[in-house]
Amino acid sequence: MMMNAYDPVEFVVTPDITYILISHVNDSYRRVYTDGRSWPKEIEPTFAGYSIGKWVDENGDGRFDTLEIETRSIKMPHTYDATGVPFHEDGEGVVKERIYLDKADANVIHDEITSIDHALTRPWTVTKTYRRDPKVKEPVWRSAVCASDNSLVRIGEDAYFTSPDGYLMPIKKNQPPPDLRYFNRTQK
Repeated sequence: MMMNAYDPVEFVVTPDITYILISHVNDSYRRVYTDGRSWPKEIEPTFAGYSIGKWVDENGDGRFDTLEIETRSIKMPHTYDATGVPFHEDGEGVVKERIYLDKADANVIHDEITSIDHALTRPWTVTKTYRRDPKVKEPVWRSAVCASDNSLVRIGEDAYFTSPDGYLMPIKKNQPPPDLRYFNRTQK
């Protein structure tokens, strides 16, 4: 789902790491290690997962033109895409990608994504296509956070609503107020 590019995506290639900067997911990024490392024995799961990749010269012309990536340790719960289909709860899912420029149009990048997971009956592959507008010299980076101006508040296991005037309100009938034991009440 991170690779849905409806806002700008930028690929930053360094000798040891390729960064994939994604504007629409709270300015998040992916770090793909391309330094030849092997998989660590233990990996702390994250929502972006842990990615190891390698650059490949697909057509033998002496230039690396394809980035092959394998991603593991994706934090659960997690879904494949906006449909909400979840990864298997065992956390053993693996995502493999091949990212390459279109041979006929250097302004097009393809990302073949294959998910291998116990939640699926077989590997599932989807191809994302990203198009660069050559007339735009610099992308427009929007800054947006879905949680900003969110009027819902979670306290403990309960959710409450913040009214326009800034007061906490219940979201369901007869909902008790939150536990205020650590607040000193001032007498008026």
